[in-house]
Amino acid sequence: MATRDRALGAGGADESSMRELTMRGILLGGAITLLFTAANVYLGLRVGLTFATSIPAAVISMAVLRFSPLRASLKTTSSRRSSSAAGTLAAIIFVLPGLVIVGWWQGFPFWTTALVCALGGTLGVMFSIPLRRALVADSPLPYPEGVAAAEVLKVGAASREGAAESRAGLRTIVRGSIVSALFATLVGMRLALAEVAHFFRIGPSATGIAGGLSMALIGAGHLVGISVGLAMLAGLVIGWGVATPVLTALAPAAGSAEELATTVWAQQVRFLGAGVIGVAAIWTLVRIIGPILSGIRSAMAGSRARRGGGEALVRTDRDMPIGIVGGVSLALMVPIAILLADFLGSGPLAGLAVPLIASTLLYIVVAGAFVAAVCGYMAGLIGASNSPISGVGILAVLGAALLLALVAAPYVDDTATAQLTAYALFATAIVFGVATIANDNLQDLKTGQLVGATPWKQQLALVAGVIFGSLVIPPVLDLLNQAYGFAGAPGAGSNALPAPQATLISALARGVLGGDLDWSLIGIGAGVGVLIILADALLGRAGKLRLPPLAVGIGIYLPMGTTMAVVVGAVLGWLYDRRAERSSRDPEAMKRMGVLMATGMIVGESLFGVALAGLVVGTGTDTPLAVVGDEFGLIATIGGALVFAALVAWLYRQSAKTSA
Repeated sequence: MATRDRALGAGGADESSMRELTMRGILLGGAITLLFTAANVYLGLRVGLTFATSIPAAVISMAVLRFSPLRASLKTTSSRRSSSAAGTLAAIIFVLPGLVIVGWWQGFPFWTTALVCALGGTLGVMFSIPLRRALVADSPLPYPEGVAAAEVLKVGAASREGAAESRAGLRTIVRGSIVSALFATLVGMRLALAEVAHFFRIGPSATGIAGGLSMALIGAGHLVGISVGLAMLAGLVIGWGVATPVLTALAPAAGSAEELATTVWAQQVRFLGAGVIGVAAIWTLVRIIGPILSGIRSAMAGSRARRGGGEALVRTDRDMPIGIVGGVSLALMVPIAILLADFLGSGPLAGLAVPLIASTLLYIVVAGAFVAAVCGYMAGLIGASNSPISGVGILAVLGAALLLALVAAPYVDDTATAQLTAYALFATAIVFGVATIANDNLQDLKTGQLVGATPWKQQLALVAGVIFGSLVIPPVLDLLNQAYGFAGAPGAGSNALPAPQATLISALARGVLGGDLDWSLIGIGAGVGVLIILADALLGRAGKLRLPPLAVGIGIYLPMGTTMAVVVGAVLGWLYDRRAERSSRDPEAMKRMGVLMATGMIVGESLFGVALAGLVVGTGTDTPLAVVGDEFGLIATIGGALVFAALVAWLYRQSAKTSA
């Protein structure tokens, strides 16, 4: 009996029956990967946010695999895990577009971009494996998204009601996607406007108000929640209600109110927002360093004590062997070194290739191990969606830039500054790949622990997800760059995607290595960020709704129409959740349907945006679907707003009915 007990996992099934890694699950994960990765790339470049894919991937997997024998929740982990990893890897777009923004790349070479994603992501898997026992198995961290995804899997596998909920959840995602894509089609046809705006003057100053008619942004607002939404509203008020009027009044100029206000916001106010983002991100990391180190030390001590007692490792506690982890990590250094050498090429830094590559590899190992622990802990503490991953990018690029300033800058002239900046971004992209996967890996391993999955099989599925995502990201990035471009890049037009994090990170790299950054506005923003941090701390001490400083900075930095739509989505999500708590027989089920509806809204519009980018590139026109001209503007404004409001209300109503 004792022998058999050791062969049982936490889920209670015999080890011999565990078929967690199936070809069906891996292929399903690949299909979901295509959807969620493309959607996250588009959303991240547009609004600076990505959405967590664990829960919707779990729902889709359960619905598709519900007829599988044995434990469906275990078989689902391979498809959910690979698609979740790839969706998370899409956060690499917070760095890579910087190479286009600084003018070093004109597009995204497929194999170079794919290898940066794959190598950094796989290294992230390897670096986070030794942390599983410390931060998952022996840790009190809540892992909010991992626990929620596990509940979805267990409910779906345990009962007919759960299977019915999985099917209803899949219908909810599909419904939201179709409605979102249909309205985006109306916008593409110019039968509805994407944004409603009005600019005006108050004496010598100028400002305005705008709101985007975007279901993807409404969905993003629902997912980020009321606290983040109101913080972004505070940022909007600071940016457009205070900074823009003051700065336009200090330097009055001729022209329309719209031209003056948007110019001042783009050239000055955004740098103030960048200062807030930088300080907020660094503060968030500094604040949790103590708990991270303490948690790792105590958990490792507990693990050593347990192993010292001679206990055998059960199936649900078996990681990939540490020898393989170390060997793979070392082996990855070879292709990374080749990538770095190829990037240096025959440019002005070619003569320093050996010390540059050696120091960069050391930096990737040290910084990668650090960010893996930090991001894993942050994901366990507050969830992968709320983890300030952009703060890791800021610290990583500052570290890379300072390293290059010491190793290379003293030995080259000004002609090498451009390549130094690009090289710093390239190295940061690899470190950021480690961060994004570590941010997701431990969250999903927590899900596996709760449903009785085998860790090493989950880790293999994660590597598969990294590879899937690495093949999807380059063509999507290249397509969006050709169709829209990125704000701040040479030749960027009015429709350029904001890419807020990539713009900030590239500006910091140029500022450190080139000295051409206006630090005064960033410094003022940093001061504002300190005040916001103090206000947030006071609100927390008083037990009031918090004001996340990073969200305030993003509210200043993003275009007003984008921010306003996210704020509206956050308020709608809050009202929906309150209704669920008051009137639903199963409030949590109704809330889950709201999350899935919001996910569908994001996926539908985002995939349409990627498809439209293909049409833009293929036809050579910015409006390939337009059927009316500017004379239809008034009808498109009023009619589009009414249709948008009606469709959003209908989606929320249907979501509530589905869970009734």
